[in-house]
Amino acid sequence: MKSIINLLLILIMGWSFAYGDNIVEYQKIRRMSIDDIRKEWKSKGVPEILVAIHNEVDIYDITYYTRWHDGSQIKASGLYMVPVNVNRAMPQVLYHHGTSVAKNRGGMFFNGEETLCYFFAADGYCVVMPDYIGLGRGEKRHLYQHADSEGQAAIDLMKACNSLNEKIGVNTNGQIFITGYSQGGHAAMATHRKLQNEYRGVYKVTASSPMSGAYDMTGAQRETMFKPYTQPHYLPYLYESYQEAYKVYDGDFYQAYKPEFREKLKRLYSGKYQHYQINDSLPKVPKDVFSDSIINEFVNNPSFPFRKRLEENNLHNWKPEAPLQLCYCKSDEEVSYQNSIVTYENMRELGVKHISKLNVSSKFSHHNCAGMATIHTKLFFDSFRKGSKNGNKGSLVKRTILRIGKWITPETSLKAKMKALSAKSF
Repeated sequence: MKSIINLLLILIMGWSFAYGDNIVEYQKIRRMSIDDIRKEWKSKGVPEILVAIHNEVDIYDITYYTRWHDGSQIKASGLYMVPVNVNRAMPQVLYHHGTSVAKNRGGMFFNGEETLCYFFAADGYCVVMPDYIGLGRGEKRHLYQHADSEGQAAIDLMKACNSLNEKIGVNTNGQIFITGYSQGGHAAMATHRKLQNEYRGVYKVTASSPMSGAYDMTGAQRETMFKPYTQPHYLPYLYESYQEAYKVYDGDFYQAYKPEFREKLKRLYSGKYQHYQINDSLPKVPKDVFSDSIINEFVNNPSFPFRKRLEENNLHNWKPEAPLQLCYCKSDEEVSYQNSIVTYENMRELGVKHISKLNVSSKFSHHNCAGMATIHTKLFFDSFRKGSKNGNKGSLVKRTILRIGKWITPETSLKAKMKALSAKSF
C-alpha cells in the first residue's frame, strides 16, 4: 500500500511540474511605491523622461522546481516584479543578471541590478529574474556559462510566475521579451534559443536584446585567457562548472591547476566568497592558474574535452526567428565587443533578417555600459508594445537625450550618473 501511495505522489509531482504548477513556495517581500522608485531614480541620476514611472511594483521571492543537468528535479529560486494596479494584460521581461560567485544575494538582488529591472516594471512589464541554478536558495552548484541550465532556470521560473499570476490576479498578454547583461547576455541568448527549439507552440518569443555577453567563448572571448585581465576568476569558474556538468577532467580535477593554487581554489569557489576576493588570490593572466600541460592541450588539441564543451555552449551560430538586438560597448575590457560582431555576422549569413547591433558607446567600460544598454533595450521592447512588428530603436527624442548624455562633460553627464547603476562585477 505504501509503495502505491509513493508512486501516486511521484506521478502527481511529475504532472504538476510538466504543466507549470511548479511553485514550491513564494512570498511578497516588498512593495516599491512610486515615491520609492522616484528616489531610486534620483539617487542614481536616472532622468524620468528616459525611464518613466507609471506604477508601483510588488516584488515576490519564489522557490520553484527546475531540472539539474542530469534531468533530475531540483529547487531553484528567483524574483518576480509585478506592476501594481495596471488594468490591462501586461508583457513579460525575462531579465538575466550578471556573474555572481557568492551563492546568496546581497540584499534582494544579485549585482545591484534591481534598478535595471525597475526600468521595466515601473512601466508595466512583469519582470521574471532567475537567480540561476545553484544561486540564491537553489540546490546544487551554479553552472557558469552553461547554456542549457541558464535557459531552463528562466523558463521554469516563468512557468512558476504564470501560476502565481492566477493566484494574485495578474494578466499577461503573451508578449515575451528577453534580456540580460554580461553572463546575463549569454543566458538571455540561451533562453531565446531554448524557447524557440524546445517550447514551440507553448511560448513565443516577441523579441530579445542580449547585452555584452560572451557568446563566442572559444573565439572572440578566448584571448582574455592569455593576457592580464580584470576578472581572472571567470576561467576557474568555467572549468569547475563544466567539470560538474560534463566531467571534462578524469580523476581529481584540482590536479589541472598548478600546485600552489589547488587547495586555495577548493576554498574560494565554495559559494562563500565574492568575485573580488577570488581575483585577489589569482594570477592576473587567467591561464597561469592552470598547469602548462592543460593549457597546451587546450590550445593544440581540438578534441580536448574542456574546449569541446565550451564550443557546445557558444551561442553565436544559430538562427533566431524573433527579432534580436545585440547591445555592446567597444571599450568593454571584460567581454570583448567582438562577441556581438561575430554573432551578428554569423546570424546574417544564416539568413536572419530581423537582427540589429548597437554600439551603445565607444568609450564606456563594461560597468558603465550596463545602464545605457538597458535603456536602449527598453526602447527596443517599447516599440513592439506600440505596434511595431519587427522592432526599432525607439523614441527619437529619448535617443537624442541619450546621445547628448554620452558626450557632455563627465562631471554632469548621464554617463557619470549611470555609472552608479552598474555593480562591482557583471
